[in-house]
Amino acid sequence: MSHYFTNDPTLAQHEHILDVTVKDISVRLTTDSGVFSKTNLDYGTRILLESIQLPKGTHDVIDMGCGYGPISIVLAKKYPDITVYAYDVNQRAVELTQKNSQLNGLKNVKPQVSFLFEHAMQHADIVVTNPPIRAGKQTVFALYEGAKTALKQGGLLYVVIQKKQGAPSSVTKLTELFGSVEIIERSNGYWVLLAKKQEID
Repeated sequence: MSHYFTNDPTLAQHEHILDVTVKDISVRLTTDSGVFSKTNLDYGTRILLESIQLPKGTHDVIDMGCGYGPISIVLAKKYPDITVYAYDVNQRAVELTQKNSQLNGLKNVKPQVSFLFEHAMQHADIVVTNPPIRAGKQTVFALYEGAKTALKQGGLLYVVIQKKQGAPSSVTKLTELFGSVEIIERSNGYWVLLAKKQEID
C-alpha cells in the first residue's frame, strides 16, 4: 500500500485545486493522489501556519516534508524577502510544490527531493514541519535531529503534532536535543511546539 511518505510514481494522477486562506494570506494550490491531505488544508498545518512568527532578519526557511507546498507557499507569500527550501521524499509532492509556487507567482520557493535532511541546505534560520507521523517515531525523531544540525545558532524549529500521535514524546525528545521546548498553541488535540537552537557562549 502506498502512502504519502514514499515515492510512488505509479499512482494515478487525480489533480484537485484548493483555494486556501490563512489569516490574510490567500493562495491557490494544486493537489494530487499520493500526497498528504490532498482534499483540504490539514487542520494541524493551518494552526501551525497561524502560529508562526518569523523574526526580523529571517532569510532562509526549511519546510521539511513539504507535501504539495501549503506551508512553503503561504510563508513565501507572507514574507517575500525570505527563501523557503521545500523538501520531501515524494517526487510528486516536490513537483506539486514547484507547480504551486509558479501558480502563485512566487520565485522564493526552492523545492527539492530529499530524504529528511540528506540534501537540505545548512545554517537555516527556521525549520518548519508537520512531521510524517505514519513513517514512525524513529523517522520523526531523526527529522528533529536533522533539524538541529541544519539550524544556525539561535535558529528556531516549529513542529505541529497531535497529542494522541506523540506530542508528549516529541516534547521529551526536543527538550533532550534543544534544552527546552515551548508549547505555543493547543487546539483540537494538536500542539504547536517551538524549540530554539542555543547560541554558543
